[in-house]
Amino acid sequence: MKTRATPLNPHNRFQTIVSDRQCDDGWYQDPADQVCPDSVATEVTDERVKTIISRNQSPDVPFDQSINPYRGCEHACVYCFARPTHAYWDMSPGLDFETRLIAKPNAAQKLREELDKPGYQPKPIALGVNTDAYQPVEKQRRITREILEVLAEYRHPVSIITKGALILRDLDLLKDLAQQGLCSVRVSLTTLDNTLKGQMEPRTAAPATRLKIIRELSSAGVPTGIILGPVIPFINDHELERILEAATEAGATRASWIMLRLPLELDELFNDWLKRHYPDRADRVMSRIRDLRGGKSYDAAFGRRMTGTGPYSDLIRQRFTRRAKQLGLGLHEAEPLRTDQFRRPGGEQISLF
Repeated sequence: MKTRATPLNPHNRFQTIVSDRQCDDGWYQDPADQVCPDSVATEVTDERVKTIISRNQSPDVPFDQSINPYRGCEHACVYCFARPTHAYWDMSPGLDFETRLIAKPNAAQKLREELDKPGYQPKPIALGVNTDAYQPVEKQRRITREILEVLAEYRHPVSIITKGALILRDLDLLKDLAQQGLCSVRVSLTTLDNTLKGQMEPRTAAPATRLKIIRELSSAGVPTGIILGPVIPFINDHELERILEAATEAGATRASWIMLRLPLELDELFNDWLKRHYPDRADRVMSRIRDLRGGKSYDAAFGRRMTGTGPYSDLIRQRFTRRAKQLGLGLHEAEPLRTDQFRRPGGEQISLF
């Protein structure tokens, strides 16, 4: 049975009033109010956005602009670095992030408006970076497909990160874009263990299905790689070489890795998850994570936040680099995508010079 990753809804850091329903203050509490998180249905609210392209200036991510069709993510990965962003929408980064989603139904329209602006200069757009563009709600809403249709019409480059099998629905568009040098995909591959997958990222595609995604995309000519991450000490780090080998066998040509990150409320959520699923090693895991972050659970400094520092980080890097090179995988660098084919429907190809 598909489940939720966390039963917690930690306090929204922007709220000044805190209510603690776990506190026994002598008042009667109806047991029916103690809802099982697995029984919480997903709610989707529409947001009519004013703009859809987000610009990025972070020096340690390989893209300048991105699009997220949804806020929140039903994939429910307990480690998701995007969870704390839900606080900006007056919701909790915990169970709310998995069950109270925000969709952007006018995304394709706003994208078209931005691409039509005279001053727009094409750069690859990363699709689904903060939350997965192919999470379950996309099956009905089709916002991601509408965005891809616009990008194909304008011959605009796009890169996609996903762990959702629904991406294969759009293979027709991705294949055509790839034939023009306009598309690449990275599949997030965290574990080959179905049990761990079910505990850690319960509503995502199974490991075998993700390998199938890589295989079918690669066979269709879509440049496909993996992101091995997050690497979690004493949880999935022993799988590193096997994951690279399985991805290569499926047709992946590139790979990168990311260390576990625990910004803001994610610290509490992940600690709770560890104690529920791995109580025998929870303290050991957190001790190693603090070793990576200078004694803290998280270090947000550019250049360190993705990998951490110290002997363990160096060991993971060495293991990853050695095996990836042996397998012939490209390391870290993104696939070059063309920008010289960009053109507006009904108009001439623009000059980039």
